[in-house]
Amino acid sequence: MEIKFKPIGIVHSPFRKKEDIDPSLYSNSVGFDRVQGELEIFKEYEPGLKDIEGFSHLIVIFFFHKSQGSKLETTPFGDDKIRGVFATRSPHRPNPIGLTTVKIIKRQGNLIKVAGIDMFEGTPILDLKPYTPRDQKSSIQLGWLKDRKEIESK
Repeated sequence: MEIKFKPIGIVHSPFRKKEDIDPSLYSNSVGFDRVQGELEIFKEYEPGLKDIEGFSHLIVIFFFHKSQGSKLETTPFGDDKIRGVFATRSPHRPNPIGLTTVKIIKRQGNLIKVAGIDMFEGTPILDLKPYTPRDQKSSIQLGWLKDRKEIESK
C-alpha cells in the first residue's frame, strides 16, 4: 500500500540545523516553550484555519524532512542507553512523522505565530489539530524518562 501526503504549510523557526538547538532547552520541562516561530499555512488551505483563534494550543503533525534513514534503536539526547525508537522522540523513524504541541500567540491570515517551536526551518506541516481537553491526560507513566530531572510536573 502506498501512502502519500501533501504538505499544508511550512514551519518558520530559529533552528536551521541540529547545532542551532541549545542543549539547555532540554534541561527542563518548559525549555522549548519560550522558542517562538511561525506556521505558514499555504493560501489554498487558509479557509481551514477558520475559528482556530479560539484555541490556546495546536497539535502540529509534520514530516522530519532532515531525517536521514531510520533506526529501530537509538540513544536519545542526554541519555546513555540504547532505547527502542518507539520509546523516544527521535526523528529517525520508519515513517519520519513528528508530532508536537505549540501555543498560539496570534494569527494573521495564513500565518500563525506560535511558542514552543521544536522543529527546523522549512519543516513541512502535514496537519494541524486543536489541543482539547481530550488531549490532556492526568494520569500518565513516563517509562524510562521518569527519573530525568527535566521531567517535572508543572
